Amino acid sequence: MPLSEWLARLETLSPREIDMGLERVERVLERLAIRTPEAVFHIAGTNGKGSCVAMLDAVLQKSGARVGSYTSPHIRRYNERIRINGREASDEQIVAAFEKIEKVRADEALTYFEYGTLAAIVVFAEAGVEKAILEVGMGGRLDAVNVIEPTAGLITNIALDHCDWLGDDIETIAMEKAGIMRKDEPVVFGSRQVPQSIVAIADSVAARLVLAGRDYDWSVAGGSWSWRGSKVQLAGLVLPALHGEHQLGNAAAVLALLEAAGLAELLRAELVNDCFETLRLDGRMQRVQQETLWLLDVAHNPAAARALADTLETEAFAGRTIALVAMLDDKDVEGTIASLAGQVDQWIAITADSPRAIPAGELGRRVANAADAACLVASSLDDGMRSAEELATSAGRILVTGSFYLVGPVLTELYSRP
Repeated sequence: MPLSEWLARLETLSPREIDMGLERVERVLERLAIRTPEAVFHIAGTNGKGSCVAMLDAVLQKSGARVGSYTSPHIRRYNERIRINGREASDEQIVAAFEKIEKVRADEALTYFEYGTLAAIVVFAEAGVEKAILEVGMGGRLDAVNVIEPTAGLITNIALDHCDWLGDDIETIAMEKAGIMRKDEPVVFGSRQVPQSIVAIADSVAARLVLAGRDYDWSVAGGSWSWRGSKVQLAGLVLPALHGEHQLGNAAAVLALLEAAGLAELLRAELVNDCFETLRLDGRMQRVQQETLWLLDVAHNPAAARALADTLETEAFAGRTIALVAMLDDKDVEGTIASLAGQVDQWIAITADSPRAIPAGELGRRVANAADAACLVASSLDDGMRSAEELATSAGRILVTGSFYLVGPVLTELYSRP
């Protein structure tokens, strides 16, 4: 089967789209009997995981190692999830991995994400990957990625998201994220606001917890930034190409992870600058200039929306900002929209390309209430994009946000234009 048919089939194997637990994946992984990379980095947290994966991947490649990275969800095509030395895995590599898994799966009802996680490990093994970066999909303790033993980990931050599965308060969610911790292995916590459960679980499992503001820190001065770790200090660093002050926190956490993992030889200013000042990542405060300026960001919870709003506020812009928004049914619509309301002049709601999408009509009503402003309802992606362009005109800008499942299709459409 071609990859497209495989992906459609994977959606039918489990009665649940999300089914937390490790047992199914552990059993299939044991049957696969494949080697895992010599170094494995787990990247967990609520926001910023994709950015941290991209930064870590770029630096590790400079070491000369063969590096594999696994992320989710994808923006435009499934192959983005599995990369080897920065290049997407081919359809043939992914299909071959799926076929290998299917031979040993038996009656295990793997979810789409679980199957994909196993496929990434198979692709890495076949490609001779030496260092693997695995982004945790949800939580940590019961996420499929957690069946692979890490040699080091990073928890970016903790905010309210996926509350139906992880809990409805910060400390409970932090306990789930802390499930990636291992005895004697380093784990970096990337925010200066540290939940007590992060410290408590690190102590209970004897993990080596590395904390922002205590074990490492960073500061900005003019057009550059500085970083200090436990042994290494870097000054005069070029600001990362990824936009937003929050990206400095992500960059600092990645450097702390490298130092804690025994890779301090990579912490050289010229190497870090070379990696970070040219880094590009779809859907993270991404700009696409056409007749109108498009800004695309996958912020889908209040914390991410606040970071996006802060970035927008720092940019002097005289024209109108039109927001095209879609969200899934497990997201905090009101909190997310309220965080952005001060930066948006006109809202347009659309139904995301997902079975879990909130219908545009319902979303439009909730957006209007949360923003205390009118919200148009688009009947289709084309309708939404056309309306946004008409409202923004060439003097305005269009913000696309709220879901990977909106940013991806919009970006695909923009890239297809002549």
